[in-house]
Amino acid sequence: MDLFPLVNSLRIALISTVIIFFLGIFAAYYIAKAPRVLKGILDVILTLPLVLPPTVVGYLLLRVLGPKRIIGKWFLAMFGIKLTMTWWSAIFATTVVIFPLMYRTARGAFESFDQTLAYSAQSIGLSNTYIFWRIRMPYCKQGIMAGTVLAFARALGEYGATSMIAGYTPGRTATISTTVYQLWRTNDDAMAFRWVLVNMAISFVVLLAVNMLEKKEGKQRKEAA
Repeated sequence: MDLFPLVNSLRIALISTVIIFFLGIFAAYYIAKAPRVLKGILDVILTLPLVLPPTVVGYLLLRVLGPKRIIGKWFLAMFGIKLTMTWWSAIFATTVVIFPLMYRTARGAFESFDQTLAYSAQSIGLSNTYIFWRIRMPYCKQGIMAGTVLAFARALGEYGATSMIAGYTPGRTATISTTVYQLWRTNDDAMAFRWVLVNMAISFVVLLAVNMLEKKEGKQRKEAA
């Protein structure tokens, strides 16, 4: 059993999760403080990939990053780098697809933050940077961690956008999801089912971790109340 699809899926999911962890927190923190109208507009834009079919996301990415498109053509001409049909091309797809999960979870966590804690810290001269990392983030960490784990699980199982922008090449771009599809298409049901079991096992562990984090967060809030 070739383990490349598993290794490739894990590295794509890990890299894209690290990216959206910081981008999601940054966007959630500042948009949560924005005026209602602006918040509503930005919320719709940033959440759009969550409701769009993954194949539509993949198509839009190809329109931007394809070798005959502006950005893709420029990278190919300047650096000789092709932004599609490589293993790391899938990072673009998974990052766009899972960003809304992290953003909305982090925003919800920030909006539930007791703002009087920040006001109290400001009154004794603490900087906003200190308040964010030492007070706000620890308070919201359970929700943010749950969003991070959930985003990782979604990235691990992403198929539609990934298959369009990275394709399927054994040993080069194959992921668990694209491998299952190709094995099914070639009537290799036994091997396809093995990969399905692998994906289900990983997803089970991830969802178990999310449930544990949510229970822990609920317990801490009850104790604080």
